[in-house]
Amino acid sequence: MDTKTTTEKTGESADAAGTAEETGAIVLDKQDAEPATALIDADAHENEAEDEDGDEDDELFAESAAAPASAGIGGAAAAVVSAALGAVALTGTWTGKVVSERETLLGQIKTSGSGTPAQQISEIYGDAWHSTALVNGVFALIALLVAVLVLVLPGRPAWVRSVAVAGAVLGGLGLLLSVGTYFDLFLSLPTAGS
Repeated sequence: MDTKTTTEKTGESADAAGTAEETGAIVLDKQDAEPATALIDADAHENEAEDEDGDEDDELFAESAAAPASAGIGGAAAAVVSAALGAVALTGTWTGKVVSERETLLGQIKTSGSGTPAQQISEIYGDAWHSTALVNGVFALIALLVAVLVLVLPGRPAWVRSVAVAGAVLGGLGLLLSVGTYFDLFLSLPTAGS
């Protein structure tokens, strides 16, 4: 039997043969037409599924590439800054040294000729000591706040959170030491008699 004869016998076979001819398949009789249409339908469904998967993958890739890239860099930088500020608060800063020397100079000017020994100790050494503690405490507080901000925001990688925890610990310790130094809790100023 040829294709023309088969298509004249049944309308169903004609539809299958027409579809098969469009795709380039050769249909000889009704038995060959049904598997050909089944193959065509299966191929069409696979192509649609691949297109849908490809679209979903493209959308997910675009979303993951755009949003976390900027957020990840900012969070990582903030975590490192908080750890560095916490370390600086513990070791001291150039700013703290300048403020301390300024207070020492002002104390020497105030007590140059008429100050008692207790006044000289308070003005020259005490004020310088307290101003250094105050500057270091400000750095420690900033380190602590930045670290807490990084920890509160969601979606940070584990290493960023670890560095932020280190910054929070260093900042908290620096703040504790600065407050203790400012209020003379750890060491008190020397007295004139000793």
